[in-house]
Amino acid sequence: MTYMIPMVLFFVFFLVTALKVLNEYERGVIFRLGRVIKSKGPGLIILIPLVDKMVRVSLRIMTLDVPSQDVITKDNVSIKVNAVVYFRVTNPTKAILEIDDFMFATSQLAQTTLRSVCGGVELDDILSQREKINNEIQEILDVHTDPWGIKVSTVELKYVDLPQEMQRAMAKQAEAERERRAKVINALGEFQAAEKLSQAAAIIAVHPEALQLRYLQTLREMSAEGKSSTIIPLPLDLMRMLVPSANREELNAKNIKESSEE
Repeated sequence: MTYMIPMVLFFVFFLVTALKVLNEYERGVIFRLGRVIKSKGPGLIILIPLVDKMVRVSLRIMTLDVPSQDVITKDNVSIKVNAVVYFRVTNPTKAILEIDDFMFATSQLAQTTLRSVCGGVELDDILSQREKINNEIQEILDVHTDPWGIKVSTVELKYVDLPQEMQRAMAKQAEAERERRAKVINALGEFQAAEKLSQAAAIIAVHPEALQLRYLQTLREMSAEGKSSTIIPLPLDLMRMLVPSANREELNAKNIKESSEE
């Protein structure tokens, strides 16, 4: 009985220190007397008590929030830029041996790269070409973190904080641009309307009866509005009869002269 108690204690100690379980997304870097053997996992791992040491490394994609950075752009505009970085460990052994704290190192590298890239472009490019800037930052980070066994998959600029003076200036610029477009559209509409009116006048000059039809159509539209007004149509032939013959001859001569000039 006296020998059973130490054996049970030794067995429990062995189970606690020697048997480790790693999840599907985890790997264990095994150190034996200070030297790396290999990375193991997932599943049940058996270690030699007091000899082996295991460091867990997660292979899942990690999210790194880059703090807001003060940046002066190429056109001397002071802004604040924030970003988010997505990366994962591809080589657990390198992530443990090559760098002390790969999470902290990636964060510092992302901050300096964000300031460097955004400081080399103009403000308009940062606002309009975010995808290009994201790809450039991602490529730089991926090159520097590859020796650490880390793969940077995505970098996204979250927001760009502009000074109040720059926001007001950009608002004025946008308003002026909208006014310019409105004036251009209005002028284009007037031009097209003038073209259509000139074409209609040419058709009516060739076919005078079209004016009578247009006159009747206008009366129909006025009567369809439901207003309580009385409309008395006067035929154009009657109006011509009321005009003296001398005036009619002068008008006809004038019309013939204008037609010959055209």
